[in-house]
Amino acid sequence: MNYSYEDMAKMIDHSLLNPTLNTDDLQTGIQLALAYDVASVCILPYYMKECANLLSGSTVKASTTIGFPHGGHTTAIKRAEAEQAITDGCEELDMVVNISKVLSGDWDYVKQDIAAVIEVAHAAGQKVKVIFENCYLDDTQKIRLCEICTELNADWVKTSTGYGSGGATHEDLKLMRKHAGPNVQVKAAGGVRDLDSLLAVRELGVTRCGASRTSDILNEARTRLGLPVIEVTSTGTSSY
Repeated sequence: MNYSYEDMAKMIDHSLLNPTLNTDDLQTGIQLALAYDVASVCILPYYMKECANLLSGSTVKASTTIGFPHGGHTTAIKRAEAEQAITDGCEELDMVVNISKVLSGDWDYVKQDIAAVIEVAHAAGQKVKVIFENCYLDDTQKIRLCEICTELNADWVKTSTGYGSGGATHEDLKLMRKHAGPNVQVKAAGGVRDLDSLLAVRELGVTRCGASRTSDILNEARTRLGLPVIEVTSTGTSSY
């Protein structure tokens, strides 16, 4: 398979969502994302403004979560979260559907809930990734969510939060790519931990992948491509 370093790096949304990360961890994580020139940093919402400032002028997008991780927030709260995130400089919003309402078959509610966040984001020229949390859903529910996201012009459909009972599977990614419209991209989250896994989901049509093992994945890509390995620590960045 032919690929460039940029092909791989720009598939990765570097995840900084673990609630135990302290501010030093977040700062180092942002610097790591910049050093590897990934697609985006998906960061804890309270740190969005600082993250956007640090990423300013780079090609790395600032992103955060909405209704995370269980999706059970009211639509009004999700809308408010989206508005605040955009005010703070967010460019990509990863929102969780209301899983309870999906399982209840209340599709009108589900559609209105997703639409509220997309409306806010698109009005500001920003993008939305809609998280399904597939580990709790059957194929019929996943397909209906793909159809709704296509109707609403979501920018991505996304497999999972990474905090459910399961992550991205090849079966789910194939299903989502088949049933989401050509205007909707697919993001994998949970379980992609090495370069070969990233290459495999790329072959299935995935354009983004949530990752916390970014340095491992991209240093492997750099090694295979004959590029220097990058090391990022709290004291700085080096290559060798």
